[in-house]
Amino acid sequence: MQQWVAEVAYDSPSGPKKAVESYYMPSVDDVRMEISKKGGYALSIRPHERSPLERLLARSSWWQVQLLRGVQFRSTSTSPGVALWRIIQAEDNAMRQNILAPAREALARGMGVIDALKALRIFDHGTLAILAASERANKLQEGIPHAIHSITQKRKNTRAIAGTMAWLGIDVVMIVQSLFWGKDMVLGWFRGNAPTDAEKLEEYLRVVDNLELTWNILIGISFACGIFLTWCIFSFWVNRGKTDWPTARAVRKIPLIGGYLRDLGFADSMMAAARMLRGLVPIGDTLKQSSEATTVPEVAKYWQNASVELERGVMLGAALDHEPLNRSERLELASLSDLSQVATVLESVAEMRAAAAKTKHALIVWLAFGLTGVFLAIAFGSAIYALTVMNMGLDSMMGGLMEGAL
Repeated sequence: MQQWVAEVAYDSPSGPKKAVESYYMPSVDDVRMEISKKGGYALSIRPHERSPLERLLARSSWWQVQLLRGVQFRSTSTSPGVALWRIIQAEDNAMRQNILAPAREALARGMGVIDALKALRIFDHGTLAILAASERANKLQEGIPHAIHSITQKRKNTRAIAGTMAWLGIDVVMIVQSLFWGKDMVLGWFRGNAPTDAEKLEEYLRVVDNLELTWNILIGISFACGIFLTWCIFSFWVNRGKTDWPTARAVRKIPLIGGYLRDLGFADSMMAAARMLRGLVPIGDTLKQSSEATTVPEVAKYWQNASVELERGVMLGAALDHEPLNRSERLELASLSDLSQVATVLESVAEMRAAAAKTKHALIVWLAFGLTGVFLAIAFGSAIYALTVMNMGLDSMMGGLMEGAL
């Protein structure tokens, strides 16, 4: 499903009239058919696009929290779908109206509130999983505070990592800038004031070459890391809401970060599964919904394999007992004998995974400090090393001046 904007012409007693309309449909052909049913003629059809400012507002956690709180407040006296519809109808800001257009079209076509929220493409899979699980259990109003907590917690984690990286990045940029702009001048001075003694000259040039190589390596590493980090930030921002893409696969291959994302995926999907089971959602639907609750393919495959095993007649505990869960989690799930215990066990696993993700988050921050410290130590050490080279050149210069004076 996608949002489309069409320029349509209609016949009227006073002649043809043009109108710009929006449609939420799978393809361009579906839009043309819908326009034909209404007696119109499609002049042009294009995908709905948001401006950069609209994307920035729509994907901000502040906007997401405000929208969910509005739905929660209004759903006390009506259904969540009607509550969302009233929020959309009451919006008078043109930019926000454009952001909410896909949800309005989805609701106008008779879709549910979760489908409308998905159409906005502003929430991550974990948040949508919590909302979908609560909606399937007919407890969406109770699930919204948990979704808001998930959004705010992820915002805190993101700010902590971003703040740390920004602080360390400023230090690294200042050092690299000094190396990049001063390298040619310093090395040029070294080579222009080389010792005249043959033995000292060989040692001097070797030291200068090693210094140049060290600075080139540091500058190359810093530029490569900066480009990779910038590309990752841009790619994750642009592809937010998608399940998988090349940059995400590359990031997941980084050992500590891959484990951190996997733990978050299990925490979100297992908490969603537990919420659905407590709401008496059928186990088959629960497993399917849980596989859609994460962007980590490894976690999604876990739930898909469990669903396949369950369809083959395997007991639920045995169906859930497979990798990539660790040994303690698998033993806990394999011992299940009562369906009423499943939700409790899944909540326990979700809490353990959330704690593991928090630990890995701290390790990522401290590892960033450590690696930056090593980089700065090498940079400062090379600068001190450059001073010793300068002393060698000054000593040779003073020696030459003294010999000339004598």
